[in-house]
Amino acid sequence: MNPYAVKLATRHLLSHPGQTALLMAGVALGVGVFIFMSALIGGLATLLTLRTVGSIPHVVLEMPDRDPVILSTVRGVQSVLQKDLSRRNQIAIWQPAIPIIEKTSGVTAVSPQIRGSAFVERGQAVAPVGVIGVMQDKLSVIADIRGALSEGSSNLPPDGILIGSRLASDLGLRVGQVVRLNSDRGRSRSFRIGGIFSLGIASADRQAVYMNFTAARALFDLPTGISRIEVKVEPATDAAKIATHLRRSTGLKTTAWTEDNSQLFEGLDAQARTGTIIKAFSLITIVVGIASAMLLSIVRRQSEIGIMRAMGASKSLVISIFVLEGTLIGFIGALVGAACAWVALLPLPPVTEISSGGLPIDRQQGDFLLAIALTTLAAILASILPARNAAQVDPVEAIGA
Repeated sequence: MNPYAVKLATRHLLSHPGQTALLMAGVALGVGVFIFMSALIGGLATLLTLRTVGSIPHVVLEMPDRDPVILSTVRGVQSVLQKDLSRRNQIAIWQPAIPIIEKTSGVTAVSPQIRGSAFVERGQAVAPVGVIGVMQDKLSVIADIRGALSEGSSNLPPDGILIGSRLASDLGLRVGQVVRLNSDRGRSRSFRIGGIFSLGIASADRQAVYMNFTAARALFDLPTGISRIEVKVEPATDAAKIATHLRRSTGLKTTAWTEDNSQLFEGLDAQARTGTIIKAFSLITIVVGIASAMLLSIVRRQSEIGIMRAMGASKSLVISIFVLEGTLIGFIGALVGAACAWVALLPLPPVTEISSGGLPIDRQQGDFLLAIALTTLAAILASILPARNAAQVDPVEAIGA
């Protein structure tokens, strides 16, 4: 870079400090909007994901469906093997799959489970429930049951269960009371309520019952296999891609949360696109502002440009001067805007600590470096056309004017 061009560009900017400061303030405002929208859109997506899929598995692995098989076709009549609905879908040999799943990139938690339907009885009151048999150390890796406990303890002894708050309210149950569970396999057993949780999900709080892994085996007559394997991934939006990889590596049927919550996933995607459009408009505003200011500067300095050209300054030197001016305005304004945005967002709590009604702004998703880089690039592009116009000024006409 020509040092003479740098010196002249700096002198031009300092000769009108008020105008330069105003331009940089406009750039800083645009960068602040860019960063704020990035933090808001990203934080809102994170909050919605936590509130909606934070307590459910992101990928579920089960045995593949046993579909009917065509045996033969005689004179247009097909014979098929009817699907055996009396057999339960279970993963008989599941232990080798666990290390494979745990080593998969993006997987953060794995929980083998035994699931089944049952009825809980207390006196004359009966309620249908879904029983989840989990290992003690895997209790909270999918849904944070320990963090959601409102009463009792999270321990799961062989004769203990954890129930949801709505189920406890419907049946008038308290910690320490004994209830009877009748499973869909015709087995019945009494359990003591060890804790009551409230996840904030109506279906779970009214119907979910957690129990010891071994006790669930006995209750559902499942001596060796398991019902399913639940997996958490990070980020949750990669669930479909990770599910495809797990299906290939384990041979099991995989279902990502995006398949059962497609409308939510589409909403999050549309929200991200909206944020991108808003950020693009903020960059366009910066480009238009810098280009307009540079064009006005060239009109005002035509005589000065004419003298430079008459003294032998090349067109490339003139272009370099004005491109440098625009670049400095964009870069310094972007730095100021990013610094102000950082200070403004600093007091805000993390998204995970947002209370109800709070503004979900995630400072970590503010795209500070991206905002500075794109703004500087936009400033360079915005300066090129005005700089080329400046280089085309006729020295004789400019000095005469």
